[in-house]
This record gives sequence, structure tokens and C-alpha cells, in this order.
Amino acid sequence: MAAKERPAGTGRLFTGLAWALLLLGLWLWGKDITGVSGGQDAPATGGAAAVGALGVPLPPAHPPLEPVAPRHVEVPSLGITAPVVPRGLDDTGAIDPPPYGQPHTVGWFGTGTMPGADGAALFVGHVDTETRPAVFYGLSSVRPGEHVLVTRTDGSVAEFTIDDVQVFARHEFDPHKVYGPRHPGRAELRLITCGGTFDRATDAYTANVVVSAYLTGAR
Repeated sequence: MAAKERPAGTGRLFTGLAWALLLLGLWLWGKDITGVSGGQDAPATGGAAAVGALGVPLPPAHPPLEPVAPRHVEVPSLGITAPVVPRGLDDTGAIDPPPYGQPHTVGWFGTGTMPGADGAALFVGHVDTETRPAVFYGLSSVRPGEHVLVTRTDGSVAEFTIDDVQVFARHEFDPHKVYGPRHPGRAELRLITCGGTFDRATDAYTANVVVSAYLTGAR
């Protein structure tokens, strides 16, 4: 980058995701204590096509696949193609975002759901660095009906259809809705990045973009 980079763990590349990812750690802790799944009752797979948030017809869900780790993710409508690396929780209980020096890498919460398996798999990526766009720049512009393709380590491709795009301000962020499955028995995917505006006073973004998708095919 043209500008001098800050040390890892500082600056807008890190802090834009930090508070939402800390909520993931707290949600997981509360889920373990209470046994709350965070899901919503609804049919899991098959049946008639659903309708997206903008009235877009959506295909029926595909039955969940065997759990296999992800290797690569694509969002064709945005031209996103990126490697996926597993990430865990740090000492504070927050998920580690992708490494500071890899702004075009997507992090997958590796101790959670594998993409294509039953549940909600969580992918996180940065929106920008201090000088240029990062992997999930423009993520808020995707629309229901568009696709996310996840190549898995066994060579299979899990095909997801986007059904919801939301921007959550800090005071409106709902960990149960973001991190929990929307429909029990369905394979789902979340793509999470920074949103809102960048607040220089706090050196962080004011919101998070959350794209929700569900499994509709496999090859």
C-alpha cells in the first residue's frame, strides 16, 4: 500500500469488525449456557420457491450437505473471488478477523458450522484498508436472488442464494438474528463486513453489513 501500514490489530481494517465479532463470542457463551439456538421456526428444505425481501422469487432450499471445510468463496455479481481461512476466538472471546496483511482473504469461523452443512456458517471480511478497498467492498450492494459459491476442500461447490441483506447499527445489532440459523434444518451462510460510516473519533465503522444466504444447489 502507498501509505505506511499500522501494526496488526489496529486501525480501520481491524476495528470495523471488532465489536460485532466480540458479540459473536458473547452469543456463543450465552448459547452454551442457555441452550438457545437463535433460530426461527420455518420449513427447512424443499417445497415451493420462497420470495425474497424485494419480492424476488427464490428457489427452494437444497438439503444440507456433509460437513466439509471451505477453501474458496465467490460472489459473481460483485466479481469477488477469495481464499477462505479458518479463524478462531482470541483471548477476549472475539473471533479473530482475517490477518491484517491479507485484506483480500475471507475468514471463516472454523469452530462453527461448515458451509453447506446444517446451520449458519459465518464468513467475515474487511471492507477496506486505510488506502484501498478490501475483499468485501461493495457487499451491501448485493441483492436477493444473487449467488454465493463456496468451493470446499473435497472439490465440491456449495451454491447459496442470497435472501436478505441488512445493515445493523451498533445499537440495533442482534446476535441471535445474525449468527443463529433462520430456519432450523437448513444450510445457511452469513457474509459480514463493516457498514455505515467511518467514525474517526472511535476509529471504527458505525454499523455492519450482514448478507444472508441459504443452500440451493451443490456440484
